[in-house]
Amino acid sequence: MSVIIPLSRERFGPAPSVLAKTDSFTVTGWRTALGIEMIGVDTPRGRVEMLPYMGQMLWDAVFDGVRLTMDSAFPEPRPAQVIVETYGCLAYHSGLLRNGCPGPQDDHPLHGEMACATMDAAHLEIGEDGQGAFVRLGGHVDYIRGFGPHYRAMPSITVRENTLIEMAMAVENRSALPMDLMYMCHVNFAFVEDGRIHQGAPFTPDRTRVRRDVPAHVQPTKAYTDFIERLAEAPEDSATLDAPEKWNPEQVLYIERPAADASGESHALLERPAGDGFSMSWRPAQFDHLARWILNGEDASVAAFALPSTCEPEGYTAEKAKGNVRSLAAGETAHFATRFGYTDKAETTALAKTISDLTEKENA
Repeated sequence: MSVIIPLSRERFGPAPSVLAKTDSFTVTGWRTALGIEMIGVDTPRGRVEMLPYMGQMLWDAVFDGVRLTMDSAFPEPRPAQVIVETYGCLAYHSGLLRNGCPGPQDDHPLHGEMACATMDAAHLEIGEDGQGAFVRLGGHVDYIRGFGPHYRAMPSITVRENTLIEMAMAVENRSALPMDLMYMCHVNFAFVEDGRIHQGAPFTPDRTRVRRDVPAHVQPTKAYTDFIERLAEAPEDSATLDAPEKWNPEQVLYIERPAADASGESHALLERPAGDGFSMSWRPAQFDHLARWILNGEDASVAAFALPSTCEPEGYTAEKAKGNVRSLAAGETAHFATRFGYTDKAETTALAKTISDLTEKENA
C-alpha cells in the first residue's frame, strides 16, 4: 500500500520545506541558488539527497555517520547537459542510447544522454511493502527525435529504514523500430585507503581483466602504464587499495562472469579498515558486464568498485564492434535494478563470507 505525491517544479523554493513526514522518514525539498531542485530524505540511520529533475541522480548519502559518496570538485550539483559538468554524485543512470567514454569515431557525450536528462515528471511514492516502510522517488522522461529513436525512461530510487538504496530503471521503446540500448548503473563510492575488494570472481587475468586502452581524458605516465602491465599479469594487486598514489591516473578493470547466489543476485563489497563497508548487489541476467573504476586524483577520488552494465564503457563504436550493444524491440521494455549502500561490521563479515563461498563454489 502506498501514496503517490506529484512533484511539480513549482513546489521547490529557496528554503527547504517538508514534502512528507512519516514515523520513519522526513522528506524535504528545495531549489539551490544555482536552480537545481533537490530532495532530502532523513531516515533512522542517515540521509539521502536526490535530484528529481536532473536525471533523477542520487547526489549524496550518509549512513551511521559514514559518507558513501566520491570526493570531487563539486560541492553541490551544477546546471549541466553532460555528466562531466556536474561530476560529484554518488550514482547516476549512464546511457541509454550510448554509454561509456566516446572513442575517436564517436560523437556521443561521456556516459550518454540520460545522466543529466531533464525529467518530464517526478513524484514521491510513500508506503510499505513486504520489506517494510519506504520512500521512492520516481518519474519519467520521453526521449524523442523526428525520424529517430523514441523511448520513455522511468527511473526510481527507493530509500528504506536500513542503509541500502535500491536504484532501478525501466526503458520502453516507443518507436516502431528497434533501438540501441546501453545502460550502466554508475555508482561512485568514496575511495577507501587500504580498503579490500571482495568479488564473486577470482583475481586472475582471465576473470579480472585490466583495461589497456587509455581514454582521451587520461594523460598516461610511465608509472601508470607500468601499473597497467602489472595488473594485467597479477590482478590480485588490485584487491587492496593500498599505496593510493598508484590509482592516479584512473584504472579500469572488467570482472568476468561473477558468481550469483540462489536468487540470481551477484554481490561485491568494499571492506573498510574499520571492518564496515560498502556493498553492491545486481542480477547478471539484467547486467551481463561488470566494470570497476578506481581513481585517487588531486581533484577527485572514487572507488566505483562494481559498475553493473550491459556493455563495457569504451563508447558506442567499440562496443558495437564487440557485439555488446543490445537491441530493444519496438514496444519492448527493459528492466534493471541494483541495491547498494553501507554495511556495518556484522553485515560486512557476513557478505564477505557469502561472496567467498559463492566464488569457491563457482570455481570448485
